[in-house]
Amino acid sequence: MRTVVTRALPRDALAPLDDVGEVWVSPHDRPLSADELRDAVRGADAVVTMLNDRIDGAVLTAAGPQLRIVANTAVGYDNLDVPAITAHGCHATNTPGVLVDATADLTMALLLDVTRRVCEGDRLIRSGQSWSWDIGFMLGAGLQGKQLGIIGMGHIGRAVAARAAAFGMRIAYHARREQPGDQGRRLDLHELLATSDIVSLHCPLTVDTRHLIDRGALDLMKQGAYLINTARGPIVDEDALVQAISDGVIAGAGLDVYEHEPAVHPGLLRAENVVLAPHLGSATVETRTRMAELAVQNVVQVLSGRAPSTPIPGTVTRT
Repeated sequence: MRTVVTRALPRDALAPLDDVGEVWVSPHDRPLSADELRDAVRGADAVVTMLNDRIDGAVLTAAGPQLRIVANTAVGYDNLDVPAITAHGCHATNTPGVLVDATADLTMALLLDVTRRVCEGDRLIRSGQSWSWDIGFMLGAGLQGKQLGIIGMGHIGRAVAARAAAFGMRIAYHARREQPGDQGRRLDLHELLATSDIVSLHCPLTVDTRHLIDRGALDLMKQGAYLINTARGPIVDEDALVQAISDGVIAGAGLDVYEHEPAVHPGLLRAENVVLAPHLGSATVETRTRMAELAVQNVVQVLSGRAPSTPIPGTVTRT
């Protein structure tokens, strides 16, 4: 059997694939183009994908009827046409759970950075401008007693809530279901936006959440509020965000993901009160290695005639 890996993963993580057949790993240090991806998957029994690989009907047709699994090396799977994959008779899997702590940590890093103006101060010092301490110099916003509004209260949202509570923040959240235990107040979206000092996004990208944060949502936020996004870029309308920041509608933003990634809106690049990271949410050695191992584990299980460990919810496939 043949497994295609669309971008290099840690060699040790890939080793188990040698026991189930031939392995092809892309030699390119970049995402494959659509044509390259279709060519690469021809005749594959398994494909290990990255979050920037769009797996649609054309790719599945190019692969052929023998394709048994698409293993996405990410927790989100908005890059996969899951109904098409299921109709093709394939398993579709992701890597949930293993990146919760890393993403929650980065969320807090962005939150602290933008509210305390750390990167802004770093740029000032590196520029060689003169500066001196005074009582009003580069004042930021404290966290104690402030409300963190979390949109999407899954594993990552709950991990962020626990970290923010340790900083003395009050927690509110918007989610489809009430959370058990002391997870904060559940609010409707309008109330959460209107009352939160910081809004942090942790929902998946779906038809319903695309541009969830548009100009109307931003206008509901407090003038001194901040927006944090470590989920998916298209949840935020970047044109609206740039205008809201320029107009002083909100105080700033911390972003790890972008609407047209890897491109970043020029208005965000110009804004001093925006902290930008290049999709680092899961970027620790431990986390990325475990993600690769889990994707490979799913492939080995399916090609060995077993069910995968982490199927995408709702998928129905052959064994």
